[in-house]
Amino acid sequence: MEKILRGVVEFRKHDFEKHKALFRKLGKKQQPHTLFIGCSDSRVDPNLITRSLPGELFIIRNIANIIPQYRESGEYLATTSAVEYAIQALNVQHIVICGHSNCGGCAALYLPENAFQTMPHTQRWLEQAKVVRQRVELNPEAADPAAREWLTEQENVVQQMKNLLSYPFIRERYKAGTLKIHGWYYIIRSGQVLAYNIEKGYFEEME
Repeated sequence: MEKILRGVVEFRKHDFEKHKALFRKLGKKQQPHTLFIGCSDSRVDPNLITRSLPGELFIIRNIANIIPQYRESGEYLATTSAVEYAIQALNVQHIVICGHSNCGGCAALYLPENAFQTMPHTQRWLEQAKVVRQRVELNPEAADPAAREWLTEQENVVQQMKNLLSYPFIRERYKAGTLKIHGWYYIIRSGQVLAYNIEKGYFEEME
C-alpha cells in the first residue's frame, strides 16, 4: 500500500502537472470516443495498451469481459447500465471488447462445481459464457489444453460482440454505421494485440 500512496503523490507532482490543461478541461465534462470493455485481470491495463490519455476511454471491467444479453430488469445491472450510459449519454463511436491470454475467468468455465463453493456469485456470472465452452468443446483442436485456452478466450470475445448486438440502441447504430464494434485479443507475455476480422472470421495481428 505504501507504494500506491507514493504513486498518488508522484502523480500530483509530475503527471498532473504535465497534463494540467487537459485535466482542467476534463474537470468540466467527459467526451470519450470509445467504450473499452475488458477483463478485471490486474495484468490488463486499457490505457497502457492503447496509450490513451484520461478522457478518451469509458472503461468497463469485469470477470472475463462478459457482456450480459440485453434485458430489462428491476435488479441493479452494473455492466448493462454502464453500456447503456456510454451509448445513450456519451455517444461513443467505438466499442472495443478486449479479451486476453491466460484468462482465469475463461479457464474457470471448465472447473468442477465444487470449485465454486466459496464463490457462488462468480459461478453465476460465468454461466453467461457457457455457450462459449460448448462451442469450443466441439472443436477438435480443443483436445490440446493450450489450444483450448486460447480458443476459449478468443471465442469469448466473439460471443460478447454478438451479445452487444442484443442491445436495441447498439444494434440500431451499428446497422446505421455510426457505431463500430471491435474484438481484440491481448497476449500478455508478448504485448501483441490481435484484432478480430469479421469478414475472415479469425483474429490477426494489428498493423
